[in-house]
Amino acid sequence: MCDYETLVRTLNRFAEQSRQGPLTLGEALDSLDEAAYAFIAIILVLPFLQPVPLGPLTVLGGVAFATLGWQLLRGHDSPVLPQNLRAIELSERTWGILVKVCLNILGACRRITRKRQTQLVSGRLGQKVGGFILLAGGGLMAIPFGVLPLNNILPGLAILFYCIAELEEDGWMVFVAFFWLIVTVVYFGAFFFALWFFGQEALA
Repeated sequence: MCDYETLVRTLNRFAEQSRQGPLTLGEALDSLDEAAYAFIAIILVLPFLQPVPLGPLTVLGGVAFATLGWQLLRGHDSPVLPQNLRAIELSERTWGILVKVCLNILGACRRITRKRQTQLVSGRLGQKVGGFILLAGGGLMAIPFGVLPLNNILPGLAILFYCIAELEEDGWMVFVAFFWLIVTVVYFGAFFFALWFFGQEALA
């Protein structure tokens, strides 16, 4: 289990290592243990927490999250990322930004989180719940919408709150993650319905 203090120490250690030269995601991942899923997910999801569509990057990010989710769902202790993601180098400046953003987000969330319903974030059940959220969130994110606003931030919020649930051992945050998954499905469904409806109107 990776708690808030462990995450802070880990991020600061990576920032320190990056001063010696660019640090790849793969090198960072290899130094982690069972905390790797929540850690790598929160690092990867940060660029997607914006309303502006990121095009193909959103699809690639979605595939990465879905891959992590499938591995966690199957009970793998440590995640395995595609080689092209492992090879991404993050500079000292980038790690500094990630540290600041992560701590700001988690610091704000710590005001409302506490240790509760821990069965949802621990043991085999925790793996299944977390794996489903990552798989579903990644699958929704990977749908190639092109220029649809919010297509990355809505599933990204589900993934973020799963990470918060894991880091803070707060099972209630799992329900928040599921809430954002439902919002994403409704939003995407409304978009497809609008396409169908106006398409029918145009053909009538």
